[in-house]
Amino acid sequence: MILWWTYQQLRASSPKTRLAVIAKLAESDDLDSIEPLLFALKDKEPEVRSAAVAALGKIPESRVMTPLLQQLRDPSADVRIAVVEILGKRGDFQSIGPLTAMLRDSDEAVRGVVSRSLERLGWKPGDESERLQQILAKGNLRQLVAMGPKAIQPLVDLMRTGTPEKQFSAIKALGEINDPRVSKVMLEVLKRSDPAQRTAALAVLERLGDPAVYDEVERLLRDGHPSVRAAAIETVARCGGQRAVGAVIRALRDSSWEVRHVAVKTLGQIADPAAVDGLCGMLYDTDRDVRESTVMSLGKIGDRRAISVLVPLLFDAESVMRTAAAAALRRIDRKWDKDPCIRSLLPQMKAALDHHDYWVKHSALKLFEQLEIDPESIAQESEAETAPAMSPEHPAFAILADLLFDFDRDLRLAAAEAFARLREKGAQPILAAAVHDEDRQVQRAALDALAALG
Repeated sequence: MILWWTYQQLRASSPKTRLAVIAKLAESDDLDSIEPLLFALKDKEPEVRSAAVAALGKIPESRVMTPLLQQLRDPSADVRIAVVEILGKRGDFQSIGPLTAMLRDSDEAVRGVVSRSLERLGWKPGDESERLQQILAKGNLRQLVAMGPKAIQPLVDLMRTGTPEKQFSAIKALGEINDPRVSKVMLEVLKRSDPAQRTAALAVLERLGDPAVYDEVERLLRDGHPSVRAAAIETVARCGGQRAVGAVIRALRDSSWEVRHVAVKTLGQIADPAAVDGLCGMLYDTDRDVRESTVMSLGKIGDRRAISVLVPLLFDAESVMRTAAAAALRRIDRKWDKDPCIRSLLPQMKAALDHHDYWVKHSALKLFEQLEIDPESIAQESEAETAPAMSPEHPAFAILADLLFDFDRDLRLAAAEAFARLREKGAQPILAAAVHDEDRQVQRAALDALAALG
């Protein structure tokens, strides 16, 4: 091939033409092909430069080594990878030094190829720093974590420059290292846009339990992503303990059932009596898992104030709620059925005997038997012996309580409005349930009635 024409073809506008020329040069045994290939190393297309590198790599001449080593600084990661692979195959030990430096390359794929080429050349790390870089290049984060605090900086570098997947892995790996610097790094991650990374960082901070990060983590309770808010609840509880109770109670009003669920479980773990009132309101949440976890948390806290709201759940329509309430009451006090507050619940129990659901009626009857009380005797009891919710002046309490859950929307609405006028404290639990009625007017009437109770 005439060199003049070769150079003309290597200047052609079409990359395909230039690649075809390089392919022919690669097949030639003529050493005159070296100069045109070196010329092609300056091509504007990375694909062409990579092809030139591969062609030069087949030439055993030592004079091609210097140009190849210079291509380790090529702006294209694909070209650098091509060079590194050639250097590993050639077995020239003068390339070990430049390749070792490439362990710090900005591209993860390049670092992986560098590690393999160095192993092919029989290279061994000369110091701790090189060993760290080799492990990182191979992607063996588990081995890196085993080195302890020495691995923090390489992992931080990976967390900042790696692919999204590698960044995520680096965050989790950093979480396994016990070092105060990790908390500061995780605070950096909390400001990132990726919710998965923020959630992973919160998990790390939860494990570390550093009180110094409480304020930063507490801000994420208002994060735009539900999974982040849920993770933030667990983290503020771990970092703040009793200090976090107020913030977690506010999370009970979150729009996401997932967040509310984590909040009620977390309050049960903290076991601060200050959370009882907030949790009692969650017994009528729209999500069953939230309600069940609320019952369990009230049992863990063990405050006797919860007895009056848990007893009605013993004749709840859902069996899981009846079972959870029974367990929670036993945990609070095995003699809960002797608590004076039970008397205030007798009207609700009697109303449940006329409920359309068999299991509600059956459970209420069993409760009367456990308390050794005759349901028919309730109407004859004096005001002093009964709860404020069932006074002689308002004998319609039980009827209204049943109508509040009637199939007829107008009857439910009328019952809620009647309770607003009665102002009976004992109506609070059933009105709280009516707040979640499917009809907005019934919901509003129930809220008005609750407000009237003061």
